[in-house]
Amino acid sequence: MSEHEIPELVRVDVRDRIAVITLTNERRRNSLTVAMVDQFIAAVDAAEANDGIGAIVITGAGEAFCAGADLRHLVGAASADGRAEESLRSIYAAFQRLHACALPTIAAVNGPAVGAGMNLALVCDVLLAAEEALFATRFLELGLHPGGGHTWLLSRLVGPQAANALVLLGEDVDGERARELGLVFECVPGDQLMPRALELAAKACVAPRGVAERAKASIREAAAFTDYGPAIENEITKQLWSAQQDEFQSRIAARMAPSKR
Repeated sequence: MSEHEIPELVRVDVRDRIAVITLTNERRRNSLTVAMVDQFIAAVDAAEANDGIGAIVITGAGEAFCAGADLRHLVGAASADGRAEESLRSIYAAFQRLHACALPTIAAVNGPAVGAGMNLALVCDVLLAAEEALFATRFLELGLHPGGGHTWLLSRLVGPQAANALVLLGEDVDGERARELGLVFECVPGDQLMPRALELAAKACVAPRGVAERAKASIREAAAFTDYGPAIENEITKQLWSAQQDEFQSRIAARMAPSKR
């Protein structure tokens, strides 16, 4: 590698129809830098643009999921010039891109997910945790206000009281406690984390991609409705669209065909 060449900080492996995106800066516990964010966004873009991909799994190499924003980068946010906000937003771009992804996303949290690294997990549609996972906000410990939508992401999953404990009291939780709080969907032994993540991702790939994308959108949109009626109206156009697709027609025909015995 030349002096000016940027190392590989994100690895993408395609398994069947699943894109596994792995943060690979093990030496710095997969902490986020602008270079890593750029590579991460490119990986998500490529997966979403590939019609053969039906789901994305995010994980970290080594013992950590993501230790947050690189502390050297955070120093830039303390500068008094106009680049301070840009410095923070350059890290936020990773969470925003993943949150906006149309495909089903699964976080396989294999170790510590700290601060900004916790955000990267929280924006996924489903979180799985290894028993040795650790969720820690750590913002206030640094004397730093939470960022990247951290308080919103956390509160919507665990409610205000648990969010207060994690953010204001600095309470850290392991994988099993995270499951109890509703922060993660499942907690499994570390050696079962990736097999389970791939098993769930494969289930997401069973549906036609366009239907899965619209179902994900409807789940997101449901939070804005305070009554049942608008929710019905929001879904009916998508359901009608899906019923008119060839994939539905062929699947329903196969189910209605007389069984041969």
